[in-house]
Amino acid sequence: MTDTALATLPPRKLPMRALLMLVMCMAFQIAAWVLIIAAVLQLCFAAFSDAPNPRLQSLGRSVGRYLGQIAAFVSFSTETLPFPFTDWPPADL
Repeated sequence: MTDTALATLPPRKLPMRALLMLVMCMAFQIAAWVLIIAAVLQLCFAAFSDAPNPRLQSLGRSVGRYLGQIAAFVSFSTETLPFPFTDWPPADL
């Protein structure tokens, strides 16, 4: 099997999709907390150095894209599974 075969579900596998949706909802919650922590750290960096941290900016962008991928999957907008079934979304597109 190729990576794309693992990342895309056949359309009529509803029980498997329901299980994967539950897993992705848990991943969404974890990623949302990572984004909150990154935002608070970014605020602290900006307050003390008067400039945002570029690595935290990149992390925030990629976590935001990941959250969007999860939202698209659980809302049936796409059949493509997000990370860890595909690559982590890049920060710069």
